[in-house]
Amino acid sequence: MAQFNSGGLTLAYDHFPGDGRPVVLIHGFTSNRHENWRRLGWYGAFERKHMRMAALDCRGHGESAKPHDPAAYSRAAMVDDVVALLDHLGTERADLVGYSMGARIALAAGLAHPARFPLIVLGGIGGRLFEPRPPGEPTAEAMEAENPETISNEMLRSFRRFADEQGEDRLALAALTRAHDAPFTREEVAKLSVPSLVVAGSRDDLAGDPRALADIIPGARAVTLPGCDHFSAIPHALFKAAVFDFLDGVLEP
Repeated sequence: MAQFNSGGLTLAYDHFPGDGRPVVLIHGFTSNRHENWRRLGWYGAFERKHMRMAALDCRGHGESAKPHDPAAYSRAAMVDDVVALLDHLGTERADLVGYSMGARIALAAGLAHPARFPLIVLGGIGGRLFEPRPPGEPTAEAMEAENPETISNEMLRSFRRFADEQGEDRLALAALTRAHDAPFTREEVAKLSVPSLVVAGSRDDLAGDPRALADIIPGARAVTLPGCDHFSAIPHALFKAAVFDFLDGVLEP
């Protein structure tokens, strides 16, 4: 297992050599680099195209450090982890492919460091990005519940079951959801200056319409995956095709 240090935490990653500048993959909440990307065919797809690729386990997930303090999970800290990975690899620039939570991190990274992240793919988010957080701490409470069957919200119950299946640290995940960063605003997102692709399933009620988000980002493209929900979109061949078409059409070797 390869590791690097970021902000005093040890984080795990995989790296595959190839041609051109690298692409960094950032997984979703309750997932990890192996489940989100390797098992679902993304590693193999990048290897077949001989592209340089790295994927990390975000803090609180997989084989990376799992602090239980919400202060450890600010959006800025998670962006810094991606920057630290590039520095560790000796790479000045990399394109980003993020899904759900990973897409939020990729979006924040593109806003904060446009020179280092020249292309970004935002998967599993859309127009609902700008909706206010629900009252209370429903996600944290779902992670902390002794019995997942007591969770009334179907989506949260699915995330909790998935976390249990992956053997994730539920208290670390609960801490992450309590970080309470300010939500993205339309005015902020409209300042994104790098070419972007937004992808979400047509049945993804968590993300909403990808076009509604892409319309706010100057020059962004949107792709809707027919028949896909938030979970079934990740392995879909059309998602992979959209990502590689986007990278191949813009990326300079």
